[in-house]
Formats: sequence, structure tokens, C-alpha cells
Amino acid sequence: MNGILPLLRLVPVLALMAACPAALAQKRYSPGASDTEITVGQTMPYSGPASSYGVIGKAELAYFAMLNAEGGVNGRKINLLSLDDGYSPPKTVEQTRRLVEQDKVLAIFGTFGTPTNAVIRKYLNAKKIPHLFPTGGATQWDNPTAYPWTFGWQPNYNAEMKAYVRFVLKEKPKARIGILYQDDDVGKDNLKGLKEGLGAAAQHMIVREVSYATTDATVDSQIIDLKASGVDVFFNTASGKFAAQAIRKAHDLGWHPLQFLSNYSSSVGAVLRPAGLESAKGIISTQFQKDPTDPKWRHDDGYKQWSAWMDKYYPGGDKADIFAVYGYLSAQTLVEVLRRSGDDLTTENVRRQAASLRDVALPMLLPGVTLNTSADSHVPIKQLYLMRFDGESWQIFGDAQGD
Repeated sequence: MNGILPLLRLVPVLALMAACPAALAQKRYSPGASDTEITVGQTMPYSGPASSYGVIGKAELAYFAMLNAEGGVNGRKINLLSLDDGYSPPKTVEQTRRLVEQDKVLAIFGTFGTPTNAVIRKYLNAKKIPHLFPTGGATQWDNPTAYPWTFGWQPNYNAEMKAYVRFVLKEKPKARIGILYQDDDVGKDNLKGLKEGLGAAAQHMIVREVSYATTDATVDSQIIDLKASGVDVFFNTASGKFAAQAIRKAHDLGWHPLQFLSNYSSSVGAVLRPAGLESAKGIISTQFQKDPTDPKWRHDDGYKQWSAWMDKYYPGGDKADIFAVYGYLSAQTLVEVLRRSGDDLTTENVRRQAASLRDVALPMLLPGVTLNTSADSHVPIKQLYLMRFDGESWQIFGDAQGD
């Protein structure tokens, strides 16, 4: 009889567990998360040679302002600590250590740049802090074996260059190719992708390679050099203002090669308008986001939502700047990961959810482009389209390329 009494007392408890399993679920938090708030950090080039890309951080802050006004994620507001690093790797290290060790962020999200993310990747992985969605397409962000806490976001530069190469080999097989690239990991990724795409043909098709440093005043001399080399296919992989200078100088010289422009410099507002829209006519680039300058999206629900958000939460932003779309989409990606994390806001669970995205469609991604990750693949976006600038907006052509 004495053995039966404890069992009888246990029956109501078991019944409660069966009826209300959620009542027994415990909230779990790592530093940076609580019942009311989730704190994440990043660095952005709000000053320095890459300051035009600071739009991305401003857009992300504006998106979270909207989200928080609507109740946040699972009832928690997102607090994004966005610090200026001037696109200087030593400053990035200093600011990231502050975010992790003093501010106790749950994750580092959306830090801009290849050299800047490269210097914090080992540190964040050693600390087991989620290193989520660096801004930039370096191939090194997809190495889950060595860096399981790092997740890229956009298609990598290597894949982008290979998409251009396929077009060149089909349309201009006897091309004399020249490339302008930034003298850092970004530029070297582009150069590597170009050579890998061309294969053995690279030896005779690439006739000139010129680079620049972000401390240079202009790239005028490099463009004069490329023109003098007889280049008729120009890979302009410069960033921001240097890409605009290259486009403008080529036009001023009366040099009109078939020009490919890296998608990180495809913003109509930040690059093509300063270069001169007429100067940019005919340039080919790639994209995975809806171009806000393309009239065909005017009646698209995703565009209308984005436009209304810009009007209310980012009124100082330029609707012709694709990086206002980029920040909006990257913020939505983080929200998707946090939403899936539920009440288990530990760094381990956030990492697990970031590696478990399946066919996630976001309204301002191009049709057919979705977010997909796994334990073996840490870059959500792998598809992109070729597009050509018609003097006013980008026009997509062909089928989606990539995985």
C-alpha cells in the first residue's frame, strides 16, 4: 500500500504534463537575451572609404524600429548596437570585443566587409558567438567545418564572376579581358573567380589586371591603362565611389567595352547616378534582390511594403539605393532565425536555427530566390540573375543561376 501512494500522487502531475506540455517548457537564455529584449551587435563603415555602405546598417536599424513598434519577436524587442569601424580591421576588432565582452551581445550580425569580418571570425568562433550574415560575398563565410559559428548571406563573389564568364564565353569568345579589383580579400576573390571560370583560357583571354587601394584618390590611371591595353571586356569589381569613378572615366575617354559591374556596386542611387546614368548604360551586373528603380515592381506587394516602410521608418533614405533593400532583407533574415529560436535564446540554439532555413521566401527577393541553409551549407542565398542597365533601371534577363 505504501508503494501505491506515491504513484497515486504522481498521476495528477503526469496528467498536467500531458495536457499542458508548454507549461513545463523552460525559457533558456544566453547573455544578450531576456524576457523583454534581444541584443545583437555589428560594426559598419559609417565613416571612411566605404561610408556609402553605411546605408545597410541604417536600414537594419530602421527595420528593427518598425518591428519593435509592432511588438518585436516573440514579444521581445531587438536592440541592435551598430558601431562605426571606418572600414578599418583593427577598429573592427576593438569594437567587436567591446560588443561581446562589455555589451554582452547574443550575436554579431551583419558586420560590413571582407577584411573586417575576416579579423573577427576566429575570435567569434572561439567564443562560440553566432557570427551571422556578414555583409559581403566572400567564399570564406561558408566553411562550417572550420568555422561552425559563421554564416554568410549573399551569393559569393566567386559564383558571381563565374556567371559573368559563362556569358562572355558564349557572347564574346575572343574577348580581350581586363579587370579592376580592390587590393584586398574582396578583390582577390573576384580575380580568383574570374580565372577559375575561364579555366585554361584565362592565360590568353586576360590581358590586363590592375588594382587599387581604398586609400587611393581615384582610379583614373588604372582605367587609362586598361583602355591602352586593348581591353574590350572590362570587369569592374571596384566598390562604391571607385566603381563610379571607373564608369565615369571610361565614358569620358570614349572607351566602351562590354562592362561587368560587381553587384555590390550596382546601386543606382549610390554608384550609377554619381557616375552618370548615361555613362552606365549597357553595363551588366547580377542581382538577387528586387531593384527599387525598376518600374515593373511598382505594383508588387513586396515593393509596396518596402516603400511604405521607407516612408515611415527611413524617410531620409534613398529609394534608388539597392542597399536600403539589402539592409531590409538581411534584418528580416535575422528575425526569421530569432523567431524560430522561440524561448530558447541560447547561442547554441540560435546557431542551430541559422543552419536550418528551408525555402524561406522574403518579399523583396527576386522570384525563385529563397533562403536555404544546412549543417554543411552556411550561405542562405545561392541564386542570382544577370541584369543589364538601360539608362534608367536594371533589367533582368535569362534564368536564375546558382544552386
